[in-house]
Amino acid sequence: MLNIYRATVLSKLEYGCTIYGSARKSVLQKLDPVHHIALRLCSGAFRTSPVKSLYVECYEPALELKRQMLSLHYYFKIQSNSNHPFHDFKLRPFLLRLQNARKSFIPVFFTRVQDILYDLNLLYLHVTPEPKSNFPPWGIPVVQFLNPFQTFIKSDTADIIYQQIFIGHRQEYDDFIAIYTDGSKSADHVSSAVVFPNTTFSFKLHSSCSVFTAEIAAVLLALEQISDFLERKFIIYTDSLSVLDQDL
Repeated sequence: MLNIYRATVLSKLEYGCTIYGSARKSVLQKLDPVHHIALRLCSGAFRTSPVKSLYVECYEPALELKRQMLSLHYYFKIQSNSNHPFHDFKLRPFLLRLQNARKSFIPVFFTRVQDILYDLNLLYLHVTPEPKSNFPPWGIPVVQFLNPFQTFIKSDTADIIYQQIFIGHRQEYDDFIAIYTDGSKSADHVSSAVVFPNTTFSFKLHSSCSVFTAEIAAVLLALEQISDFLERKFIIYTDSLSVLDQDL
């Protein structure tokens, strides 16, 4: 019942709370009975049960604390994104004077967040900016890869054919540094390996990881190592077609 309440009712109470949270306290308190009645129904508590005990039993904080938490999340999201239009927002001087002169003046979002940060002793917390991306998430380029074995059926092709195709492929790209990746999984462990011409990297993963995770972790490590090298011509060989189809 708690899951149903969180999905159908509480999600609507939380939606847009960073905006409507600037309403007066007397107005916001009208939402509290909805929250409390739902927690009583979900927990089967008596009508006389203290409200704070409902919060503990249902692992649900008060709506005021939820609004503060979501406001902080939104504030730190703004501060971590230097391209956000409100990243360097500062309240205009005349609004500051009006806010200080009239206690009835409803504080704006940033003023409310500053009060929360002050109460939590986080006013001077340094926010690490997010790394800038060179392309938007909806425009991620498709990775092109070579598959000289694409036209061959494994069950109908002899091993010597694959070996000859691979040797011919290496001769065609002999000016590229070859890197080999692999991942394996047994009953009690999962591991990955990356083989460079002069170095081999191997590491273990958690036993709950799949073979796909081991394969893609090996390719990721190879890419990370390549980024530190001065050479720019590398070619990575992997036997996992599913990893290549993920558009790394």
